[in-house]
Amino acid sequence: MQARSKYRTKQRERLVAYLASVAGTHITAADVCAYFRSQGTAMGQSTVYRQLESLVEEGVLNKYIIDANSPACFEYVGEETHAPGEVCFHCKCEKCGKLIHLHCEELAEIRGHLYEEHRFRLDPLRTVFYGLCEECM
Repeated sequence: MQARSKYRTKQRERLVAYLASVAGTHITAADVCAYFRSQGTAMGQSTVYRQLESLVEEGVLNKYIIDANSPACFEYVGEETHAPGEVCFHCKCEKCGKLIHLHCEELAEIRGHLYEEHRFRLDPLRTVFYGLCEECM
């Protein structure tokens, strides 16, 4: 499959600039659309979805599909700093829906154990622990 070409349109530049400004947080396509709407910037929903998927393919964004009832979340990882195979996990609060992004060495060890001892390769981009966040406890 051919990689999509990276057109450097103004919309793409604005989108990447916005995503970089919220690096380290999880956002949905609806969040992106709402942001541009609040800024008075015309950017169609289909453009946002298309650009987000393109940026995922290019490694600029990570895409997380938490469950069938939640929209996909995206996280900016950068055009220059993306580290393929980086281990990250998520916690989702069952009460408020908050998503917490984890970089945790102990969880990386569990991932290694699952592979070494059980020949099971865990996908950290789709691994979610469910429970209650600090605010909801």
